[in-house]
Amino acid sequence: MKNDKTTKNVIEISSILEEKNRKKATEPTEASGPMVISISSGKGGVGKTNIVANLGYTFSKMGKKVLIFDADLGLGNLDILLGLTPKYNLSHFILGEKKMEEIIVEGPSGMKIIPAASGIKELAHLSKEDKVPIFRKIDELVNQFDIFMIDTAAGISNNVLQFSAIAQDVLVVVSPEPTSLTDAYALIKVLSYHYGVSKFNLVINMVKSIKEAEDVYNQLKMVTGRFLNVSLNYTGHVLSDEKIPKGVKRQKIVSDIYPESPSSLCFKPLAENILKIKREKRNLEASNFMWGNILNY
Repeated sequence: MKNDKTTKNVIEISSILEEKNRKKATEPTEASGPMVISISSGKGGVGKTNIVANLGYTFSKMGKKVLIFDADLGLGNLDILLGLTPKYNLSHFILGEKKMEEIIVEGPSGMKIIPAASGIKELAHLSKEDKVPIFRKIDELVNQFDIFMIDTAAGISNNVLQFSAIAQDVLVVVSPEPTSLTDAYALIKVLSYHYGVSKFNLVINMVKSIKEAEDVYNQLKMVTGRFLNVSLNYTGHVLSDEKIPKGVKRQKIVSDIYPESPSSLCFKPLAENILKIKREKRNLEASNFMWGNILNY
């Protein structure tokens, strides 16, 4: 009788374990390693780089190790926004004059920045092959960090599209302006059709209220839902704030010098929402990036 009971228990436990393993096999596996996030916008003037800077600062304050790549290669301005004066930039790495480690600079709260050059036309038109060494080197460094952010240029140039396509998560920054929505839709459409990106995370900037942010999201979601086969996630918003231009003039992050301002209070919830994004594991052959795939586009 005792043996029969033991046998029954073993069978039940085995069945439970089999069911758990079956479920586990069918569920998406979350990616390990650093979060790789691109931050893009369909048009300029929507405050994208300001959001990147404040998010980097916020993540750092949350105890995360952050590396930001200014991927607006020919017109980089993240360092200017942060009040930094890098001695070297990406052009020195591309020309073989400096190692990547030598051009990285430290920003507020300890976040690290790979500065782009400004005013060098050739950098804005790098070939796909020229970009591969950049990402190979970054790939070697990025495991030292928790979050790697790619601040792309605005628009749908090859640079923007390729840098967005290698990221695990794509954040699209929009403002309430109709032109911003139109251009954001164009960016999402091209990344979806030509680069196979199916998930987008929307950040609505410069809104007067949460209601306005939700309206903007719903407008874009309605259009993408009708014409595109993509998932659009509402990730957060940043309120319009007179303190932001004051911070820009001082080359300081608004979250740092005006921590209680309306916009500053939006960044921690936004950062927390980004950290909650479920990342599916990709077959990257031990690489954090899909840099090899840019040669296919």
